[in-house]
Amino acid sequence: MWRAVCIYFLISAPVQACQLALLLAVDVSGSVDRDEYRIQMDGLAHALRDGIVADALVEQEAQVGLVQWTGASRQKQTIPWTPMHSHRDVLALAERIENDTRIWRNYSTAIGEALAVSRTAFGAVAYCTRKVIDVSGDGVSNEGIEPAEQRVALNDADITVNAIAIETDDTDLTAYFFENVITGPGAFVVTAQGFEDYPEQIKRKLQRETIRQVTYFAE
Repeated sequence: MWRAVCIYFLISAPVQACQLALLLAVDVSGSVDRDEYRIQMDGLAHALRDGIVADALVEQEAQVGLVQWTGASRQKQTIPWTPMHSHRDVLALAERIENDTRIWRNYSTAIGEALAVSRTAFGAVAYCTRKVIDVSGDGVSNEGIEPAEQRVALNDADITVNAIAIETDDTDLTAYFFENVITGPGAFVVTAQGFEDYPEQIKRKLQRETIRQVTYFAE
């Protein structure tokens, strides 16, 4: 009996080490053209290669995945949960994101649907200590369920939602995301002033989402 318990512990321990599950939810709605899609994917890849971000992901044994989302019923996890055991894993993920083919182009913006699909995806990494959805977007939700309606379910699942608002007009998308999208302890919005500003801001965002938890666990 004791031997069986020991074997079970040895098998289970590495899985329990995951301190962060991070799901990157990328806007591929009709308002995002080909070049803007490329800016998002290249920006994410560049941010993952940042030394601060890479170190934090490896130290936390993070699991990282990516969802492409647009209108209602058009959201898909195109990159499955990928463990970050080493810097080689982080670099491989960055390359995979750079080469992730866009699957939709001409549909609406259904942020609530994107959150619902993302929430379900965390069932595969329920053992991770902290769960975060990183939503990018350049417009308000205009189809499907309202994003605010997902807050109760997300909070019940202990999932935090942070966002990067890509400001392209006078909508004040940052305020919209604050009021309707983000949720969870310490949730925040980062603002990119147009797609050209996205790479720098997504790097700052990923640094903030990862490094502060390294400090927390070190205390």
